[in-house]
Amino acid sequence: MEEINLPLNPITVEVIKGALTYAAEEMGIVLRNSAYSPNIKERMDFSCTLFDHKKRLTAQAEHIPVHLGSMQLAVQKGLKKFDGKLEDGDMILFNDPYISGTHL
Repeated sequence: MEEINLPLNPITVEVIKGALTYAAEEMGIVLRNSAYSPNIKERMDFSCTLFDHKKRLTAQAEHIPVHLGSMQLAVQKGLKKFDGKLEDGDMILFNDPYISGTHL
């Protein structure tokens, strides 16, 4: 993927930041509304994030940020496992305590 360097003003940066953060927040809303577990529904014991094409955290929702410490490694390991086998719209879901902690 080719990088594009465009000059950004502070207003544009904040608009993009807000849109990405809202996308992560909306992921949490969908998860919470579809969950059965009280840990998700009531305690909101989850984290929602967006990563860029270089596997860097770009936005996070304000749920429980303690998961964020292991999330980047989990994303990197998950993508490595399926390297070259993913298509647009694919999702990786896993709960491997050796990669992501006990309940990521």
